[in-house]
Amino acid sequence: MMTVKRLNRFMLLATAPFAGVLFWILLMNTQLLLTASDPKPLLSTTLSMQEKADEISVKLEDSEQMALNISQSMQKTIESYERITATVNDLYTTAAAQKDRPVLIYDQRITAKLGQRIGVITSPNIELELYPVKEKNYSGYAMKVHLKSADAMKMVLGKDQFGGSETTLQAVKRYGAIAGVNAGGFADSDGKRYPLSTTVLNGEYVSGFFPTYKDLFFVGINKALELVGGKFESREELDKQEPMFGASFVPILLKNGIQQEIPSKWLTSPKRAARTVIANYKHDRLLFVVVEGNDENGRTGATLPELQNYLSRLGVKDAYNLDGGGSTTLVWNGKVLNTPSDDGNLRPLATHFLFFK
Repeated sequence: MMTVKRLNRFMLLATAPFAGVLFWILLMNTQLLLTASDPKPLLSTTLSMQEKADEISVKLEDSEQMALNISQSMQKTIESYERITATVNDLYTTAAAQKDRPVLIYDQRITAKLGQRIGVITSPNIELELYPVKEKNYSGYAMKVHLKSADAMKMVLGKDQFGGSETTLQAVKRYGAIAGVNAGGFADSDGKRYPLSTTVLNGEYVSGFFPTYKDLFFVGINKALELVGGKFESREELDKQEPMFGASFVPILLKNGIQQEIPSKWLTSPKRAARTVIANYKHDRLLFVVVEGNDENGRTGATLPELQNYLSRLGVKDAYNLDGGGSTTLVWNGKVLNTPSDDGNLRPLATHFLFFK
């Protein structure tokens, strides 16, 4: 809005030329009076100058009025602009709220299926919600994740070394993360523990690309903070997904909401076990399900078909089985929530998913 100071400055600039002309005329009039020898021509000249001065004075008054009119017009324009801007802002806010409304309704609906929330961690980077899993034959935890920035989640190698290993709790503490979940499978060789098959870290392939074989899949997070996964025959296929990080294991449980056929081997070896699952919803919220398993003999924990049915009830879109058994670990706020099935001991692993405030 135009201030009084700015208006005064405008008026000075507008009238300055006229004031200068008037001052010059008055100065000339004074000089003529002082130097003239003939009073008659001097009087005539003085009258002529006075008439011109009066004429200029009238024009100055007209200019001042014009400047005032312009100032008032500008003031009205500014006020009109401010009203229009406020109206547009209100419309934008209303439109944005309406745009997000379907997402909020969907999120409330899927969250209600998870039950009573028992924990929450929220920050500008991330929102984590913790729910209990209490099914007839198994129990555990579900962690719903909203990634708000690229700094909210990452995957790390054991001790940050290819072939290195450490427990998920150790990785969480070393990085100062707020939560952690075990990631992909591994293979042991010469006393080292290597990530299984295709592994991506910081957008780079850790040990190259491996075409899908048998029942292996790749799953990870891309640059758009979306869950990407599946079977990839070529590096070009996976490159198109722009993964930031990810790991490999078996098998795929759900794809586009449809339960996938589970290979017979994974139905019985073992039949029941501690499980870790990574999944997503239609609005790209993530879900990690960690199932308790008290031993490695296949007598406790969940079967993969049971998990498929559970995830389908939750309305999950895609779901991938991660390394389970003694590898299954969920760290929340510095504490391991599940009971490790390796005689209560945490297993050192090759890869971990970490979450940050």
